[in-house]
Amino acid sequence: MIDVSKKPDRIAGMFDAIAPRYDLLNHLLSAGIDRHWRSRAIRALRLTGRECVLDLCTGTADLAIAARRARPPAARVVGIDFAGAMLLMGAQKIRRARLSGGIALARGDAMRIPVADASVDAVTIGFGIRNVEEPEVALRDVARVLKPGGRLVVLEFAIPTTPLFKAVYLTYFRHILPRIGRAVSRHDAAYGYLPASVGAFASPDAFITLLRNVGFRDVSADPMAFGSVYMYTAQRG
Repeated sequence: MIDVSKKPDRIAGMFDAIAPRYDLLNHLLSAGIDRHWRSRAIRALRLTGRECVLDLCTGTADLAIAARRARPPAARVVGIDFAGAMLLMGAQKIRRARLSGGIALARGDAMRIPVADASVDAVTIGFGIRNVEEPEVALRDVARVLKPGGRLVVLEFAIPTTPLFKAVYLTYFRHILPRIGRAVSRHDAAYGYLPASVGAFASPDAFITLLRNVGFRDVSADPMAFGSVYMYTAQRG
């Protein structure tokens, strides 16, 4: 039985352990499509060049970097994660990209975001909300830090519903992906946790309801990759 508990220390430790190979595995296991998903998420923010963007569960800062490389770019990006080793990897990438002046990384908990009320124009969460112990608490805190009318974009995995693709997807996700992940990351638990955590997370319909219940409006869910990934967009009321 795979442990899908979301205690912050456990999840942070797991991601710290795979941090050196995290980006390689993301690109390998998604066949490079993860870059397209992030690009779509940043376009959905409708940036004008003046925004302060919070990238929650930033990991190695891919979405944060994408926001600063957009045309027009976010004026400033703050990336927050509770895994210190992931943030170190992100900081190295930001320096190599010469974006240090526009991106700040900080260690913090998604359920207690270390940001002032109504202080950011937009929030992104890339494949991280399902790893939060209490997603509802985190989303209420996202609403707290967003300015009125501010936009939220969430990328998250889902189980496809089309029967044929669902069967192929589950075979890959449950059997092939964990073996590749373990071989490359040399971590036994992390890539067993990934498919198990997706199966345990809220369905797209349930997640839409959750977003509305915590005060977001104009909520939409756009399936990608045959419904294996969803992009949720919403505005703070």
